[in-house]
Amino acid sequence: MMKLVRDRKSTRVRAVLAVVREAPPDNDLHAGSYQFVSLRDIRRRAEQHGYHAEEFWLGRDGLGPERLGDILQARGVEGIIVSPQSSRMLCAQLDYSRFAAATFGYGLPTPSLHRAGGNMNLGIQLAVAELLARGYRRIGLAITEWIDSRAQHAYSGAMLHLQQGMPRSHRVPLLLFPHNDFSRCAHAFRTWVRAHRPDALISFDTHVPEWLRQFGLRIPEDIGLVVHDWTDSMQAFAGIHQRRDHVAAAAVDLVATQLLHHERGVPVVPRQILIPPAWVDGPSVRPVSAVLSSNPR
Repeated sequence: MMKLVRDRKSTRVRAVLAVVREAPPDNDLHAGSYQFVSLRDIRRRAEQHGYHAEEFWLGRDGLGPERLGDILQARGVEGIIVSPQSSRMLCAQLDYSRFAAATFGYGLPTPSLHRAGGNMNLGIQLAVAELLARGYRRIGLAITEWIDSRAQHAYSGAMLHLQQGMPRSHRVPLLLFPHNDFSRCAHAFRTWVRAHRPDALISFDTHVPEWLRQFGLRIPEDIGLVVHDWTDSMQAFAGIHQRRDHVAAAAVDLVATQLLHHERGVPVVPRQILIPPAWVDGPSVRPVSAVLSSNPR
């Protein structure tokens, strides 16, 4: 009996859980460092279930979907987590009938797998509420069409909804950049800022701060900046933290549950787990205390 108890407490690596990535194009938004969740976070949860997570890169060294499926099956891999990052969507061509699968966010629209992601709609609501509490009024959203489409328009939908409750004079039209190569968007950004004069932005940590400085705008004295997808490397900014570690854990749990129940293939009714984001304060927005001190009771 005691041996059984000890065995249950010990964590054993039973099998490999495949993390399928796509070799990304060479531009800023699709860079390898922009992968939605880290392998470290996936591995941490996988090992709690007794699995070892290993990366496989579609499109790298000529590895195609059919060949990868055969390799995984030959190795006895039954569970996969798909992390689509490029617009090529090679992962959509995998034969999922052989695997228990889940994916991150809405980057893979079809086939519709079980998925875990951040609640982008709630993130925008949270960011706008924090900015309003700091005295900002003309809040602008500047992201790419690709990111907004990938999130099923959760960014633009949330912002347009919030604007309906604002005075018309405070509403700033959305800026959705057409290029994934963000460095090509400087002219569109400059034109938009000069035309609509936002006093706060929800946007990127790259290029945008330098562009604002070129316009003679100080952060946060003249304009506040919130990073739409904050990570630990962005300590110089306030942002929306999508809690990718929890997103990773939720995706692993979805696959582990399928394996436990011997479920394979594309589900008839896919389950979706949305992790609520968190606000991260930072020096790119003025503190609430500054607003309170300027408006004493």
